[in-house]
Amino acid sequence: MEAQAASTGSNVPAFLAKLWSLVEDPETDPLICWSPEGSSFHVFDQGCFAKEVLPKYFKHNNMASFVRQLNMYGFRKVVHIEQGGLMKPEKDDTEFQHPYFIRGHETLLENIKRKVNNLSGTKPVEVKVHQDNVSKLLTDVHVMKGKQETIDCRLLAMKHENEALWREVASLRQKHNQQQKVVNKLIQFLISLVQSKPGFWG
Repeated sequence: MEAQAASTGSNVPAFLAKLWSLVEDPETDPLICWSPEGSSFHVFDQGCFAKEVLPKYFKHNNMASFVRQLNMYGFRKVVHIEQGGLMKPEKDDTEFQHPYFIRGHETLLENIKRKVNNLSGTKPVEVKVHQDNVSKLLTDVHVMKGKQETIDCRLLAMKHENEALWREVASLRQKHNQQQKVVNKLIQFLISLVQSKPGFWG
């Protein structure tokens, strides 16, 4: 028969209400029950528990899904330092604990809240600071890009000026060579003139 959830307040999520009923139900004690202190609960024989108990309360028989939901609500596995104690000679025994899941204190269930992811849990101020940092970084990148483009333009202009100077130097060198040839021919002419007419100069 379908098990009924505990008569908890409307502020208690359905999963927690069903979990409370499940742990409280004496019929399920062989597979899930309170610890002797009432501050935690034990799950025995997970395979059998998933097959026989979970479908009655949660419409599934997936133990991993059940444990994930426990983790989402802040439940933690209890790890005992001493091994081979009195409680697990034959069955596997997993113990879970939450500060507000305590036997006889059903009203504390309202204090158990589902975890939110890191992004949802970020404070608005932190988000704004992060956005401001990103905006400043983008502005700096744009400024650097503008400076880089200015430098590129100047380098290109210098390159063109340098090419023009080299062309001018080459042109001047060519003119110099031509003038040198003219001067050399003129000197040769004068020398030949002197040699052919010794008395020409007096």
